[in-house]
Amino acid sequence: MGTLGYYSTIARLAPGGLARGMARRVQGVARQAFYKRRERLDEPALLTAFGASSADELAERALSARPGLAWCEVGQRASVLEALAALPGATGRARERARAALRGEYDVFGSRVCFGEGQPVDWSKDPVSGYRYPVLPVERMRLAQPGVDPKYPWVLGRLDCLVALGQGYWVEREEAARGTYARAFVMRTLDFLQANPVGMGVHWTCAMEVALRAANLAQALVMFSDAPEARRPEFLVPVLESLAEHTAWVEAHLEDHGAVPNNHLVSNYVGLLVAGSLFPELPDAPRQVARAVAGLRAQMAAQVHAEGTSFEGSVPYHRLAVELFTLAMVVAGGLGVELGLRYETRLHRMYTASRAWSSERGLAPQVGDNDSGRVFPFQERDPREQGYLAPLGAALFEDAELAEGDFPDEAAWLLGMSGLERFRSLPRARPAESVSFPEGGFHVLRGVGAVVTVSAGAQGQHGVGGHSHNDKLSFELHLDGRPVIVDPGTGTYTREPSVRNAFRSTAAHNTLQVDGLEQAPLETGRLFALPEAARARVQVFQPGPELDRLTVRHDGYRVLSSPVGVERTFVLDKRERALGVTDALVGVGLHDVEGRIHLPDREARLRSPSREQLARAMRVPEAPRRFQPLGVELGPAEAPVALVLFARGMEPKLEPSRYSPGYGLVVPSQVVVFGVRLSPPAWLRWVVVFN
Repeated sequence: MGTLGYYSTIARLAPGGLARGMARRVQGVARQAFYKRRERLDEPALLTAFGASSADELAERALSARPGLAWCEVGQRASVLEALAALPGATGRARERARAALRGEYDVFGSRVCFGEGQPVDWSKDPVSGYRYPVLPVERMRLAQPGVDPKYPWVLGRLDCLVALGQGYWVEREEAARGTYARAFVMRTLDFLQANPVGMGVHWTCAMEVALRAANLAQALVMFSDAPEARRPEFLVPVLESLAEHTAWVEAHLEDHGAVPNNHLVSNYVGLLVAGSLFPELPDAPRQVARAVAGLRAQMAAQVHAEGTSFEGSVPYHRLAVELFTLAMVVAGGLGVELGLRYETRLHRMYTASRAWSSERGLAPQVGDNDSGRVFPFQERDPREQGYLAPLGAALFEDAELAEGDFPDEAAWLLGMSGLERFRSLPRARPAESVSFPEGGFHVLRGVGAVVTVSAGAQGQHGVGGHSHNDKLSFELHLDGRPVIVDPGTGTYTREPSVRNAFRSTAAHNTLQVDGLEQAPLETGRLFALPEAARARVQVFQPGPELDRLTVRHDGYRVLSSPVGVERTFVLDKRERALGVTDALVGVGLHDVEGRIHLPDREARLRSPSREQLARAMRVPEAPRRFQPLGVELGPAEAPVALVLFARGMEPKLEPSRYSPGYGLVVPSQVVVFGVRLSPPAWLRWVVVFN
């Protein structure tokens, strides 16, 4: 697809989006021009804004008289510590996270980087390639370079390490230990500010990163507001000036210029809201908070479907959106800034959606991109994990339908003891049930320890597909909380464009590929666009106590000279503990059809079924009458979890593959491949029998 074709497609999928994007781009140019002409906040102006007559008085004005109830206020510390003490191991987890921050230790997408206690951080280095981004004006920076990924230094530059140090400052009882964390907070903050002047280097190239850094810096400063080290003028003055510079930069560089703004713009508003609400005396804060409130309300309506799913077309990005919108609501609400009932209602539904597809172990399927993105800086989580969201949502909205699992550390920090008491007062939720989210394109079948999540819907971002994959009619299967059949994930973004597209491709998903064609064209030069082509949709969704049936289809292969339509039916048979899959192909001509089943590891082998397994498979509705003599056993040889049986004529093969359980993480795995040459109409059938 050429440039003209691409923009024609975008115009068709997002009517008015290009025009609005152009208008926003013009407004952005005007904002940036105003930003360049503005007078930077200096010390006299800062003192005036806070009503302080001297730098020594500034700490009293900025850090002492704080009546708000935001989670990070010193007045909330006792409640947070009481909640942590009630959770097994929570205080120890916070202490260990703080100690890692004290050591200058970071987990950068699975790579451990340690700079040493009291040592400067190499903020601009990509630890994988060794490349160090130059500290140049952002307009001269080249982010997209082969073998390099700016997301790695961005992990450091978000400064959630400052909140981790604040966690240590709060949980430690001895003054000497608390002083150590306070001094580390001061040193780490000044180290970053000195190494990364405003508008210079990789950490100012993305307004999302600037906004989230501002939020973390503001929250951490409030956590340390009673620390003598943080109240000294030589630290407090430059930090408050920097907060003002951060929010001014974000406001001038709002990421609203695309045809369809996404989570970046939400992050911009969250940063403005958190920083401006915590420090309303900053000169531009009232305007920025008002802009953020209006923006968040608008983006909640634009980026979250009424059913509660994110419009990104990605389950992992749904998690990011939940955390973004929640942080805004919790911080703003604690300071008397309301985001409105519509905002809260839709956020509540986001928690319900997340619970629907999370397995018993809290893992969610990797449908769409997974860049391991998070906003809550309180506890490390598996990039696929979403189970902690339901109990947080239960306490946040007093909803018994979300009250399952353990009260998470994130809830203890954000909601304190009152949140824990609300959670404990709720009756336990009923088991999650099968549900279809047609707007988001996610459909979940549940029962007998199985969670089947199917992708069948429009590309995300209103058809632009920025974080979507060619995964229509693909699915993940979790058994007893363990991923057994998986989406291989994301791998990387810009470091290796070929790898990026390989993980987005049809072949990288558990779906059929006809004549080697992609469901939608992949272009190397457009790594964040996959415009709508397949028109995937639901034909039938029938959940029941014994059988769940889902029929979905797509038209991605209608562009062939001999067009083919693909319809796939899933039957979750709860009586037989099995999943039946039937692919129906309609059309004309002779075609090579290949199907794949991706596995998370190399724990699979060919094996004959037992009589009992064969009998169970044959009792599944629409199952084949005759099977291949060898099926594929999944799981460790000493404790297999399932057996996949294929209709006669569909001979399975095991081939090496790759699995990415999180951004930047790629491990060896296997894929089951089966292929046939056929002339439609034709049916391909197979059954997964659970152990």
